Amino acid sequence: MVGGGICGLAAAWRLAEAGARVHVLDAGEIGHGATWAAGGMLAAALEAEPGEEGMAELARHSQALWPGWAARLASVTGIDVAYRGEGTLHMAASRDELAALNHRYRFLRRLGLPVEWREAAALRDLEPALSPDVVGAIAAPGDHQVDPRAVVPALAAAILAAGGRLSERTPVAAIEPDGGGWAIRTADGARQRADHLVLAAGAWSAGIAGLPPSARPPVRPAKGQAVVLGMDPAAPLLRHVVWGSGIYLVPRTDGRLYLGATVEDRGYDTRPTAGGVLSLLEAAWRLLPGLEELPIVELVTGLRPRSRDDLPIVGPAGPPGLHLATGHHRNGILLAPATAELVAAGVLGRPTDFAAAAFGPARFTPHTEVPVPA
Repeated sequence: MVGGGICGLAAAWRLAEAGARVHVLDAGEIGHGATWAAGGMLAAALEAEPGEEGMAELARHSQALWPGWAARLASVTGIDVAYRGEGTLHMAASRDELAALNHRYRFLRRLGLPVEWREAAALRDLEPALSPDVVGAIAAPGDHQVDPRAVVPALAAAILAAGGRLSERTPVAAIEPDGGGWAIRTADGARQRADHLVLAAGAWSAGIAGLPPSARPPVRPAKGQAVVLGMDPAAPLLRHVVWGSGIYLVPRTDGRLYLGATVEDRGYDTRPTAGGVLSLLEAAWRLLPGLEELPIVELVTGLRPRSRDDLPIVGPAGPPGLHLATGHHRNGILLAPATAELVAAGVLGRPTDFAAAAFGPARFTPHTEVPVPA
């Protein structure tokens, strides 16, 4: 397994529990890339987009797996992943936003998604600190959240408990076919062989040396900046996940309030910027004015892996024994359980409920442009 973000770790755990010998290699610290910077929202309903009905089905399936998944991780490792079920509210803070939100509400209802409408008075009963400008919202009671920074150590511990191996700070220098399997050469000169190689290197997945051009995924980095504020855990300013125009606010159990996230085409630049921080704080303040008194505890930047069609790329890549698990863009946390199922099905030769063509690499023509980190 090349890549130790949440989707790589999820697939590794699933395979290790199935009896496979699993070794995860990551160029940095396990789970400290896009996963570490993520909001952790499980928003299968509110993330649904026109023309992406197949994606909505996969997202709903993965969302349904999460409660049992979180409980099993806690049982196996003793680590609480901070699964929270208060639900998510997508709010409008002006009449123009209200008209657009009503249109979106009707679309989500036509898809049969479990959403409800909330008037302003009902919203303030739920969240008294909201701005008086908030005029209505879509409520998605089933769109929950987890804390990715708790999920990472839980998955790592679960992999080790199932007999898997983890190697941090072990960049992969190159891969090559080897006797029906794959050889992996790391930057320190070591070489190992695997019958199956799962490439889950996020925004770096296309740049692995030795990857056949026909199997190279069309994935590029999408920079995301976030701001983390500090609330009093005993009296938090916000309890629900809240979406607004250009912003989402995610309250953590320990009092952190995550404000995210920008979507920027800046290559591999991970520097926080004044403009990014300002846009997030202004958008969040429109919904929750009281946050201006909260301290800033962290600025976060991550590089999401964004595919050419904004859908995940998961499944056998063509050459025998090579599998991809990348391109999850903004939905890596949500799709981790389903990705683990799809990868395991491909590696173990088992059936899956989802058509390989919908999310598999074969839907793209060969892509030979490789983004190179600056």
